[in-house]
Amino acid sequence: MSIIPENTIKIKAPAKINLSLDVTGRRNDGYHNLEMVMQAISVYDELEISATPEITGIPVTFNMDKELPDKIPPQKNLVYKAALLMKGKYNIKNSFNIFLKKNIPAAAGLAGGSSDCAATLIAINRLCRLGLTDEELCRTGVTLGADVPYCIKKGTMLCKGTGDILSPLPPLKETWLILVKPGISVSTAHVYKNLDLKKLTYHPDTAGIVDAIKNNNIKSIASCLSNVLETVTAKEYPVINEIKKLLSDNGAAGSLMSGSGPSVFGIFENKEMAESAFHKMQHYKQKNPEYKETYIALCHTVQS
Repeated sequence: MSIIPENTIKIKAPAKINLSLDVTGRRNDGYHNLEMVMQAISVYDELEISATPEITGIPVTFNMDKELPDKIPPQKNLVYKAALLMKGKYNIKNSFNIFLKKNIPAAAGLAGGSSDCAATLIAINRLCRLGLTDEELCRTGVTLGADVPYCIKKGTMLCKGTGDILSPLPPLKETWLILVKPGISVSTAHVYKNLDLKKLTYHPDTAGIVDAIKNNNIKSIASCLSNVLETVTAKEYPVINEIKKLLSDNGAAGSLMSGSGPSVFGIFENKEMAESAFHKMQHYKQKNPEYKETYIALCHTVQS
C-alpha cells in the first residue's frame, strides 16, 4: 500500500492519571493483575507524522524536541516501534518521518510513552487509510505496551488484567486538577518488584469510585482516590506525601499519586479553586529551592 507523497497528519497524545490503582495478584508470566480506573487529562504531547516516498534502508525517521531522562536511542522509542510495526504488518510502501514535541513529563506515571505510541498507531491508520477499528488497533497496541489499548480508547475507563481489559465508564464531566511531578524519576519495574502483596493492609474501593463517577460526585470521587503503589514509591520518596499535603492544604478535595509515580494530582471542586491553588503552588515552588525542578500544571479531565 502506498499513499500520496508528503501527506502529513498532526495528532495530540493526552496524559492519563489513575483515579484508583489496585494490584490483585501476580501472574505466572511475571506481570501483575490490576484493577484501575484511568482518566485522560488535558496535558498533551504533540506528534507530526509525514508519509514520504520510501527511502531504501530508512523506513522510519524519528526526532524529538528534547532528550528523555533514560536517553534511549530513537529505535527503542515506542513511537518508532509502532511506526515500524504498522509499516511491516500492513505492507506500507512509504517511509514515515515523525517529530514528537514532548510536553508530558517522562518516567512520571502518566503513560506519556504509551500515549505517544497509541497516537502513532491512530495517525498511521488515518494517514494510510487502513480502516482499522479501535479494537484492531488495540490488538496491535498491546504487543507494544500494556497501557497502549487504554491510550487508544482514552476517556474514563475501568481497566483490568495487565491494563488491557477495558470497560468504558460514563464520561467524567470536566473536572479541574493540579498535576505535580517532582524532579525525580521512578522505575515502574522497580516499584512492582518491591510491592509486597501480602503486606498490603488496604485495597482501593473500586466499586465506590465507579459509582461516584456515575453520579458525577467530585467529593465522593476524591474520598475514594487510592493507589497501592504508593506503599512503595511514597515510602522511598517522602516528597510524594509532601506534595499530597500541599495540594490538600491548598483546597484539593483529594490527592493521589498516579501510576507508579512520582507524579501527584489534586482534584478540585471547581476551576476557580484549582486556579487559586495553582498560583499558590507556583509561589511555593519559587520560594523553596528544593522544588526548583518540579513540574506543575493546571489541567482538567478530557475524553479524547
